[in-house]
Amino acid sequence: MKIIETLCDYIDEEICDAKKYATKALEVRADYPQLAEAFNRLSQEEMGHMQALHNEVERIILEYRKNNGEPPVEMKAVYDYLHQRSIDKAKEVKVLQGMYRE
Repeated sequence: MKIIETLCDYIDEEICDAKKYATKALEVRADYPQLAEAFNRLSQEEMGHMQALHNEVERIILEYRKNNGEPPVEMKAVYDYLHQRSIDKAKEVKVLQGMYRE
């Protein structure tokens, strides 16, 4: 399904932006604490966007299964790969966000 591919691309973009903001929050924390807070907040918001998009992917997949049965093996394999990649990238962001809270 093309829409899931598009959503996976958007999810990846949100995670990359969250990482960018989390990294910058850590970099400027000592010199610009208010700016660091803004970057941290933006990072958290980007992860919220990622979660909202992920929820939509799950909803579409459930709807597809309800109406059509299991998706084709090839489609599932591609999604599983993209999903795992997103999970791994999101974990990196969570680590950075955790470092900021310390």
